[in-house]
Amino acid sequence: MSSSVQHAAIIGAGPTGLMAAEVLAQGGASITVYDAMPSAGRKFLMAGRGGLNLTHSEPLPQFLARYREAMPHLKIAIEAFPPQALCDWSEALGQETFIGSSGRVFPKAFKASPLLRAWLRRLDSMGARLALRHRWTGWDEQGRLRFETPGGPLAVESCATVLALGGASWPRLGSDGTWTETLAAEGVKISPLRPANSGFTVAWSGIFRDRFEGQPLKGVALTFGAHTQRGEAIVTRTGIEGGAIYALSAELREAIMISGQATLHIALRPDLEQTELIARLSEPRGKQSLSNFLRKAVGLSPVAIGLLQEAAKASGASLASMSPADLAHLINAVPIELNGIAPIARAISTAGGIVFDELDADFMIRRLPGVFVAGEMLDWEAPTGGYLLQASFATGVAAGRGALTWLERKI
Repeated sequence: MSSSVQHAAIIGAGPTGLMAAEVLAQGGASITVYDAMPSAGRKFLMAGRGGLNLTHSEPLPQFLARYREAMPHLKIAIEAFPPQALCDWSEALGQETFIGSSGRVFPKAFKASPLLRAWLRRLDSMGARLALRHRWTGWDEQGRLRFETPGGPLAVESCATVLALGGASWPRLGSDGTWTETLAAEGVKISPLRPANSGFTVAWSGIFRDRFEGQPLKGVALTFGAHTQRGEAIVTRTGIEGGAIYALSAELREAIMISGQATLHIALRPDLEQTELIARLSEPRGKQSLSNFLRKAVGLSPVAIGLLQEAAKASGASLASMSPADLAHLINAVPIELNGIAPIARAISTAGGIVFDELDADFMIRRLPGVFVAGEMLDWEAPTGGYLLQASFATGVAAGRGALTWLERKI
């Protein structure tokens, strides 16, 4: 079965694809947005469940540095659609934004659903067609896009195609990474997809795991090599995750991939100097239990004390036998051995993807003329804090503009 010719096809109805669709529709193109899921923006809605962090308010030079090695490749796209442009776009949809205490930018409604509903209404008014339950499977012998649909196989001709299929995290929401095989078969070079902003596995003792699963370590400082991150970590049944862990996940992941393990150090009271800690720990304990003493003298939570006990047992020592100086050192340098990376399906985002050398300046795949790509399909990663969505939106704009230019040349 073959449809009538489509001027442009966008594959993927997440924020990247929808933004490319908006740019193309504004430019007068006739478009259809295809998605394998029953509804649009499923991962976008998940990201906004605890508060939709659209972008960040820090100065653009610092903002761009968050993209690390990919910064030179993303710089032009983000400068062309910077954080302020994203805020203006959101407000034009009736969703005003505000800057939180951490500098992160949120819509005042805080959730993703009002923004997505307004966005889909605007796209519909612009003539954009949404084709759901359409799973893209590549191209046929005539170069047409192939889809599996509830009504059977479908072949679609398009003058331009924007691929916005995401990475491989949270596959149940639509991004399963199966596109890598399709594009690799076309000769496109792809860096292997890896978990980003992910948790890590730790061989906790049964007692610690059962008692402290789900408990947060608040106000800690995590150090790995030359990198230190303040924030919060959460003990999981199989290991550790949380914002501060995610910020170090790239370095931790690479170390584990090379050597099979990585030792993370946690400062439980990073604002207390060593001398102050020693002084507090040198006070008479009296009849207090050690746990109660540590809670009162140093302000440690039960999970923090449990973590100290885990570390002491691993070293063959006991907390009770430690001198105040040794205990003070341990409190602000608790070693945690990470022995694995949490599965990519549970990661917040994905590292790896189509290498930038495969693209031209308009985000078109050089070996596939008329095929553009954006978002997490590309080989970049960034920390949480608004950087993930900002780059997804900005590259969607860039790919949409590239596709529009391509269509204009074909007229």
